[in-house]
Amino acid sequence: MAFSHDKAIYLQIADRLADEILAGHYMANDRIPSVREYAVTLEVNTNTAVKAYDELARDGIIYNKRGLGYFVAEGGRELIFRQRREDFLRKTLPGVFRQMQLLGLSMQDLERQYAAMTENK
Repeated sequence: MAFSHDKAIYLQIADRLADEILAGHYMANDRIPSVREYAVTLEVNTNTAVKAYDELARDGIIYNKRGLGYFVAEGGRELIFRQRREDFLRKTLPGVFRQMQLLGLSMQDLERQYAAMTENK
């Protein structure tokens, strides 16, 4: 995994695991890779992966069964979805609207572009 410099690595790892949960790779009550397995896969220090798992557990997205590992919490996927949607609407979209205004783009331009992108998938 290529990490960016604008965000702590453990948060990027937590985001990646959350992306995998959102994509349906792991469902509610599914076991996720162990901290060590994930650290090896991503080629990071185990302590960094521990911090990522702790972050997701603190947010109620995953939970630990002592001796068995980490599992996706009931409602964990929905929680990620709500958090990401709120962040997008509150943090990302205002910047998009600002750029649209500066560049003279209309909602119709955006709709056409979106339609073109989604029909090619």
